[in-house]
Amino acid sequence: MSVAPVENMSSLNTDLFYDILKRLDGPTLATAACTCAAFCSISKEERLWEDVCSSMWPSTNREDVKSLISSIGGFRKFYADCFPLIVNKEVTDYQWNDYLEYPEEWTEAEYYGDMDEFESISPSDFVSIVDIRYKDKIICSKVLWGIPNANGFNGWFYNCPFRIDLLTYAARDDDDDGEAFLSVANGLPPIASMETERKDGKLWRGLRDGLRLSWIVVNRKMKQAANLASWCPIGGQRHWPTDKDFVIRFGSILPARDILPCQVVECILSMKFRVICTEGEGAETTLKLTELSMQLEDMEGSHVNGRNSLLILKEALSCRRSKNYSEVLESCNLYSKVQNELKEEKMRNESRKICNIAICKTCLLGTNIALAFMTILQNQHSPNLSPHVFCA
Repeated sequence: MSVAPVENMSSLNTDLFYDILKRLDGPTLATAACTCAAFCSISKEERLWEDVCSSMWPSTNREDVKSLISSIGGFRKFYADCFPLIVNKEVTDYQWNDYLEYPEEWTEAEYYGDMDEFESISPSDFVSIVDIRYKDKIICSKVLWGIPNANGFNGWFYNCPFRIDLLTYAARDDDDDGEAFLSVANGLPPIASMETERKDGKLWRGLRDGLRLSWIVVNRKMKQAANLASWCPIGGQRHWPTDKDFVIRFGSILPARDILPCQVVECILSMKFRVICTEGEGAETTLKLTELSMQLEDMEGSHVNGRNSLLILKEALSCRRSKNYSEVLESCNLYSKVQNELKEEKMRNESRKICNIAICKTCLLGTNIALAFMTILQNQHSPNLSPHVFCA
């Protein structure tokens, strides 16, 4: 079979171009759009980016989510906003020595920020679009409209610690019961018993290396979106709080300039799995997802309240992002380093205070002893003695 030579790209059918581009993933499609005018023109087709988003985030297949994405600018913009991850390297730009406590003289308006600005923010404006993968296979997709129990946010939500428990409140699909499991069939390494797992940590390493999380937050009013997850885990705990629990932590560093004294906060996304059976029990190793939550913490590890969290989430949707995961990880490590330095400095300050108190108590004890001796000697007709004679 002979193949006719092609003189230039323009002589090819645009349907052929479209068929080629629709087989590409997001980064490759974006690169192809820069190669020639024909690819650039076709790559603007929303259908191409809808397929890319559907492959990357299966939760965007829902009709209500499709309508949401169309209302905030379309799938092409959505992918450009949510594929890069948040990066914040301004942690060391602030004088952390000044961040020891919240000034007592602050007024309520100063502590909570601009009142007029907050009036424009509503918990119902935010939508969470969440997908969990294990070794490139989707194990859970959830969508949460608004922030749970925040209708009366001028009351308890306004001042209480901000937290979203996604598994409790997210809308469940009609075709499942809302529960997510991981097993050997998903590529999970089998274990014979928890005693074996405590020694070799094979199951823990499998979770840490295989899990990927995407937690996209959309503000419908501002028409902005951002992925608050770190994609790969940045920490975790084995056997917490029980022997069969594993906590995997994702997150990002968000700006809080002019909102909190610490200027930056950590968005913590926690995922907890529980071992429900092992190979030794006559069934394959299986884990159940029992928790998927979001909360914000300041530099001292205190939970940020609901009001400030809404302000921070609003700012996070317009902060800097990067496609380079190592840069994202560096941002998280930098925050942890400065946070540890702050904790060490506070411990040193506390130690100095304790030492000063101990010295003062010792001096007081010495003075009391001296006064006692002076009283005894004065009773023995030595009225001119001073208690300072006994200080040494």
